Amino acid sequence: MKDLSEIIASHPFFSGLDSNYVDLITGCARNVKFSAGDVIAREGQPSTEFYVLRHGRVAVEINAPARAPLVLRTASEGEVVGWSWIFPPHRWQFDISAVTLVRALAFDGKCLRAKCDADPKLGYDMMRRFAQVAASQLQATRLQLLDLYGGRG
Repeated sequence: MKDLSEIIASHPFFSGLDSNYVDLITGCARNVKFSAGDVIAREGQPSTEFYVLRHGRVAVEINAPARAPLVLRTASEGEVVGWSWIFPPHRWQFDISAVTLVRALAFDGKCLRAKCDADPKLGYDMMRRFAQVAASQLQATRLQLLDLYGGRG
């Protein structure tokens, strides 16, 4: 069985991360499991962690008054969910729920922010990685909105 540092080092999100940093951030990680239907995060609640998906799928949703939640995207194995932990005020911007059984690594945001603050090189590397996550999620949201509303006059 792989230990957490091996799992982190082999995950696509951490590809190319210096092995010393892998060892450092492993102290902020833990394995988590969610059953289908479990709510992982609620919009507006404190965002204290992010998730690196190892198995399963999660729905990233927004709520609108008098409507069913709108699924903006579905994330699956290999993806990262949650970037609100890194940006004040550290509140979830979306709801996240498990669509299937999910196994993931949960990273403690406060722990990781402290390590990034103490080592600016690590902080820059993590900020760069999360900027890419945020940009790709915004692009996915844009495409979803175009798909939903693009045909309406």
